[in-house]
Amino acid sequence: MNVLQNADGKETSATHGSYLTLRKMILTGELPAGEKLKIEQLRSLLSTGASPVREALSLLTSDMLVERIDQRGFRAAPVGKANFEEILLLRCSLEEMALRASIANADQDWEERLVLCHHHMKKASRNGAPDFEDAHKAFHMTLLQNSGLPMLERFCAQLYDLNIRYRYLAADGPRYKERSIDAEHQTILDRALDRDADSATNALLDHYRKTGEYLSRSIKP
Repeated sequence: MNVLQNADGKETSATHGSYLTLRKMILTGELPAGEKLKIEQLRSLLSTGASPVREALSLLTSDMLVERIDQRGFRAAPVGKANFEEILLLRCSLEEMALRASIANADQDWEERLVLCHHHMKKASRNGAPDFEDAHKAFHMTLLQNSGLPMLERFCAQLYDLNIRYRYLAADGPRYKERSIDAEHQTILDRALDRDADSATNALLDHYRKTGEYLSRSIKP
């Protein structure tokens, strides 16, 4: 199998490298929703073989970021208002369950990890760092990672990624930027550290719903 080199100098398979690159391109809209994904074009773009590209696309179908359109064809999964609203509904329901479980299991180790992730996210946001999205996801997932429910956490992580696509599509408008996202994150952190499950989940869901209201108005049916 061909081998790529990642930024940390660790070897990773061509399939995994193709998967990560294509996943990022779909999430950010560089590969537009609904666009047919042609093996030969992607093979040239990624400087790899057809087999790793095909295998990566198959993996991305499991992530619901790619759809098969015939026996051998693929396209970037379409987007739409109904799909976004379903993602938002599921995120709110499942993350409330996971956050309540995390807080019920709260300990010093989880609290320290949560504070550290929040610090990294704030720093990345302030500096406009290219890894902000990774830091942002790490904070939100750390909120849930003390739940003791690994399947639930996995579903939440997948829904997070599906939601990112819509944020890239619609979150550049001035009204979105009027919000104090940093303040919303701080409130979520503070209430989680207080181990107040009701207040923490209310803050988290309010954060998602404010984003959801804006994005829902910006997305075509």
